[in-house]
Amino acid sequence: MALVNIDSALLKICRALKKCEPGKGVEVLSYKRNRGVSIIKQDQGGYFIKERGYENQELQVEERQLKKMLQSIMKREFPRSRKVRVYGIDGMEQLNRPLKKL
Repeated sequence: MALVNIDSALLKICRALKKCEPGKGVEVLSYKRNRGVSIIKQDQGGYFIKERGYENQELQVEERQLKKMLQSIMKREFPRSRKVRVYGIDGMEQLNRPLKKL
């Protein structure tokens, strides 16, 4: 995926995460790639969320809490954005890589 309209991003992210194997996930970045949220699917059915931007935190959430948590994080991290970048990631080792900034 690439640039996605913010209104439809949450639905597309949830669909992509359901199809992911455990250990893989999705990364959502602002247009300039200076803020972002990474979501990794866990083996036991939960999700690991790493938020980088206005707040830096790591969370463990269950599947039923995921949509509401992502909605609040996206409002906080992307308050004026109309489009976000959505990428697939292959594991935890990709969370700390340096990002190319515009």
